[in-house]
Amino acid sequence: MRLKILATAFLLGSSILSTYAQKIGKIERPIDMVSTLVGTQSTYFLSSGNTYPAVAMPWGMNFWSPQTGKMGDGWMYTYTAEKIRGIKQTHQPSPWMNDYGQFSVMAMVGNKTFDQDKRASYFSHKAEVAKPHYYSVYLADYDTKVEVTPTERASYFRFTFPKTDSAFVLLDAFDKGSYVEIIPREQKIIGYSTKNSGGVPDNFKNYFVMEFDRPFANVATFADSVLTDGRLKIQANHVGALVGFKTANAGEKLLVKVASSFISPEQANLNLKELDNTSFDEQVAKGEERWNSELAKIQVEGGSIDQIRTFYSALYRSLLFPRMFYEIDAAGQVVHYSPYNGKVLPGYMFTDTGFWDTFRCLFPFLNLMYPDVNEKIQEGLANAYREGGWLPEWASPGYRNIMVGNNSASIVADAWIKGVKSKDIETLYEAVKKGANNAGPMTAVGRAGATYYNELGYVPYDVKIHENAARSLEYAYDDFAIYQLAKSLNKPQEELDFYQKRSFNYKKLFDPSTGLMRGKNKDGSWTTPFNPFKWGDAFTEGNSWHYSWSVFQDIEGLANLMGGHAAMEIKLDSVFHLPPVFDDSYYGFPIHEIREMQIAHMGQYAHGNQPIQHMIYLYNHVGAPWKAQYWLRETMNRMYSPNPDGYCGDEDNGQTSAWYVFTAMGFYPVTPATDEYVLGSPIFDKVTISLNSGKKVIIETKNNSDQNRYIQSMKFNGKNYSKNFIKHSELMKGANLSFDMGAEPNKKRGVSRGDLPFSLSK
Repeated sequence: MRLKILATAFLLGSSILSTYAQKIGKIERPIDMVSTLVGTQSTYFLSSGNTYPAVAMPWGMNFWSPQTGKMGDGWMYTYTAEKIRGIKQTHQPSPWMNDYGQFSVMAMVGNKTFDQDKRASYFSHKAEVAKPHYYSVYLADYDTKVEVTPTERASYFRFTFPKTDSAFVLLDAFDKGSYVEIIPREQKIIGYSTKNSGGVPDNFKNYFVMEFDRPFANVATFADSVLTDGRLKIQANHVGALVGFKTANAGEKLLVKVASSFISPEQANLNLKELDNTSFDEQVAKGEERWNSELAKIQVEGGSIDQIRTFYSALYRSLLFPRMFYEIDAAGQVVHYSPYNGKVLPGYMFTDTGFWDTFRCLFPFLNLMYPDVNEKIQEGLANAYREGGWLPEWASPGYRNIMVGNNSASIVADAWIKGVKSKDIETLYEAVKKGANNAGPMTAVGRAGATYYNELGYVPYDVKIHENAARSLEYAYDDFAIYQLAKSLNKPQEELDFYQKRSFNYKKLFDPSTGLMRGKNKDGSWTTPFNPFKWGDAFTEGNSWHYSWSVFQDIEGLANLMGGHAAMEIKLDSVFHLPPVFDDSYYGFPIHEIREMQIAHMGQYAHGNQPIQHMIYLYNHVGAPWKAQYWLRETMNRMYSPNPDGYCGDEDNGQTSAWYVFTAMGFYPVTPATDEYVLGSPIFDKVTISLNSGKKVIIETKNNSDQNRYIQSMKFNGKNYSKNFIKHSELMKGANLSFDMGAEPNKKRGVSRGDLPFSLSK
């Protein structure tokens, strides 16, 4: 009997495994494959994405999220939480940046309170539906269902209450200065929130309006710790409103429309019109149609269910940031509140992205798939420069003093070179030159240490500018991006020569004795002692083993410094073979990025943070593309899943998601501001990319499986193709790529000099 049970269990397990491995055909509704909960099982000490389930339109101005954390907690929603405190309007790009323009809405029954702990209700993921365009949750303590569906600047709520004479809807405008007013005759609540985490002018406000579909049975407002019945308006540090209703029957529904504006109360009312003549269910359908339309621009077939779910969940994350920070006025004109000077001005504005993260592949992804969106973003960048005097490097919503580099140059150059022809390009060229040659008003704007860099070609270690080697390496790449842009704009030869020469500054920090990048003092001596496993210090959220590959513009030149292709190949191998040791003395404790590398069991490869995410592709530059194919599959298999712990570090505004999207399709922009993508190992049998022009790129893969991860041969538009790269300009014409895969590496393909991707030294 026991043997029979074991045999049955074995067969069942085999069936489950084979089901997981079964390939899925064409997906008609990719939105059904998206989980917005991927990455939400995170903490301050260990990130599995540090995401929240954003309920939003693509690049929407306002997002909504269930709120399990306390007011002001950057971890507003964590998968392991047991209680929900409200549904929050959020503009948070990451928990580390925290939020601005925030307020929350909560439903309660028989519990007339504003206290965030006392109002919280138990909930279960079994009674939660989390989609890009729709969220619902059952509040167990109140026998109440809450649903929300958004537009770009407004949202619809639907509350389903039990039979009661004490149903309540709470609006919490949060602390740090807020105002609320109840207008019973109009069945409205209006007000504003000023709570923010920086990057805003003194006059910053988020004006909100809520419109209910029935009269209020009773009203109250609270100020700080006092709830006052019958009071209609109040301004204080922390205010909110509580409106009551009587429901005659169980299952009775209350509808509420909500909108907000950074411009004015009148504009908030205009934004509310996004919901005019639309029922709740109709808005759900509109949101579903919009997301399906965007997600279906890349159709994948012939992968496992987990691969397809991971792909579309990552694609969803790639379409959230940067967010719209503009509105449409009464005359139908595009206007924005400037987070740089506090004025209301015409034109586009976008925000909530850190270029240190997203220059690598999120913005190249927009240039491939959404050039029309990035054209507006480029106009917004030009407006930011006009209004603030500098291009932002981390905007949320205005300048934020975090991270290193001057990577706005890459954002501008890659767009122009990839065919996004901004009408503001001369203004943007002026802006990138200013940022490249001057220290800005804060260390993360312009170039910290610009005087030293301009004189020495690097930022010295001993001049009290932290993370100096990382800055220097990124400045050299950014100079390359400006060189590429200047070339495309036919600028004078002296300008081309100037930025091209500075593109080689990375060589100044290469230490031949260690074969790695190293901090250097002002007098030209190396910093001592040198520990290549030391995080921070001369580097940013990584060590020398991570940053030594940050020579996007000239991998051939880097290989020459390391002793040639074979020597660099061994160096690349070493990243995976070294133990995950670390020196955290710069921080005084292991930051979460260190832990995420340590537990991944991939040696010193730290995919959870951006500096090394392009590294695996560099095997293509030294004539060993099969090693890239192996390790890219390993990274996709090990580091990503469609589950709440589905990332291996911070998702970071679409960058880590766009890495998966690109890599799963089989190519990646190693060097933004060039016309090339480097090949990897496509995981799907077929990918159909619908370009903005109406043309299609079709990628077909034969004999593909997890074991058959190596490219045996490839055809481009029907012709044999041995190169390790493809050109953006060729894809834009429409293209057919065909791969034949196998279980053993083909060590004869992609090995000649002409097969290797772009390098400045070539």
